Amino acid sequence: SGNGQDVLFDVLSGEITLPNPDSIMLDDVPIGHMGVEQRRTWGLLAAPENRLGHAAVPDLTLWENIILTARHTRGILKNKHLISGPAAKGFADEVIQTFDVKTSSVNAKASSLSGGNLQKFLIGRELLGRPKVFIVSNPTWGVDAKAQLFIHKMLMEMADAGASVVLISQDIDELLAVTDRICAICHGRLSRTFSTEETTPDYLGALMLGQEVES
Repeated sequence: SGNGQDVLFDVLSGEITLPNPDSIMLDDVPIGHMGVEQRRTWGLLAAPENRLGHAAVPDLTLWENIILTARHTRGILKNKHLISGPAAKGFADEVIQTFDVKTSSVNAKASSLSGGNLQKFLIGRELLGRPKVFIVSNPTWGVDAKAQLFIHKMLMEMADAGASVVLISQDIDELLAVTDRICAICHGRLSRTFSTEETTPDYLGALMLGQEVES
């Protein structure tokens, strides 16, 4: 923590834009200069670490929180000025049912959900948006073991279906269990990328200290 992970997430998601469009490419399209909204239209979706206040507005209902990131999909935004409430509620209910979110209804406030259930809802909101690329930071932070396994399963299934998943995590066990390739960030610099199968915890620890040793 504190080596640039948050900035990396913000740069990839579009919360921080870059002067050079070619700094980030998505399907040969330069998107470094694009903000969050534009990147979403190109299929890059993201879920930040901070659930309440960043990924969701605590006092808004679940269906209202759906609108925050999914308004351009599923017929929610009818035109530039009108939002379809029934479409937003329908999508919220689909997320609840698909991801087994424990809540009273789509009208429940985000702040009323437990940490694990809110995380499943927020991850589901993005995954059902069918992203080409999904950036997610510490997806299982503070959730119970059952929710962790479920979230890991959904991330791997999405990757198996052809999407690219960029998982930023401080949990080494999570990274070793879920990822195909792995790298470490130290003082704002990324190491080379390695096959996770060939990476040991000790070697990963060396990378975290900025030591590019030979495997």
